[in-house]
Amino acid sequence: MKRAVFLLGVLVAMGAGAYVLPGGAIMRRMVAAREDVQFSALKADGSLHFYGPAVKEAGAALGLPTDRPELEADGSVYLKVPGRCRFEAKAREGNTVASVMSGGRKRVEGSEIPALSEAVQQVCALLASRWESAVEGREAVETYLRSLGIEPRTTSLARFGGDVVYVLGQQGEGKPQFWVYKEGFRPARLRYKDAKGTAWDVRFLDYTSPATGEMLPRSIEVWRGDERVMRFTVLTGDTRAKIADTLL
Repeated sequence: MKRAVFLLGVLVAMGAGAYVLPGGAIMRRMVAAREDVQFSALKADGSLHFYGPAVKEAGAALGLPTDRPELEADGSVYLKVPGRCRFEAKAREGNTVASVMSGGRKRVEGSEIPALSEAVQQVCALLASRWESAVEGREAVETYLRSLGIEPRTTSLARFGGDVVYVLGQQGEGKPQFWVYKEGFRPARLRYKDAKGTAWDVRFLDYTSPATGEMLPRSIEVWRGDERVMRFTVLTGDTRAKIADTLL
């Protein structure tokens, strides 16, 4: 009898662990979690590293040598809620370039670095939006994901590093997907193809930075195809920064 009770308990626990929330519930909880992060503006400074084919793109834009496997520059992220974002790359002895999203429109200052533009687009859509209600937010996120070819009502579980994540979208390598950390409901990863068919993978890593807390992850990575092409790591953050409207 004790053995039967024990086995029943194991089965119940396994069933509970395998339960996956529906897509609508995941998106609502993610929106609610973002609303709990109270800030109106943020400036985060850190280091930018470019890898592989992005070395030539970034080097040409920043006026730096491209005959190396990796290129480093200073980086800054500016956020003004809702929906105004700037991602800047600066060479200490070279140029400054930026990709800007404002009201859903993209602007580039200087020569465009594609990975920088993809990063600012996803940061702005997922981390700098505000809505009147959780329902409105869920509908907006769902519409946005569908615009990237992601089916947000199809859900499953996966592991991302050492964390469990919800996966919204069809299962399978190379499928458009949105990943959300199961613990805390924070955006984790976005996989999609752009209008030219290029596969992008934007990853949000570690929301425990003392510089920015849950406002911005410690690191943001951009992958193109199977190659990592950019990594931004936050070093300092300022929620009292006065961000000029001309920047955004």
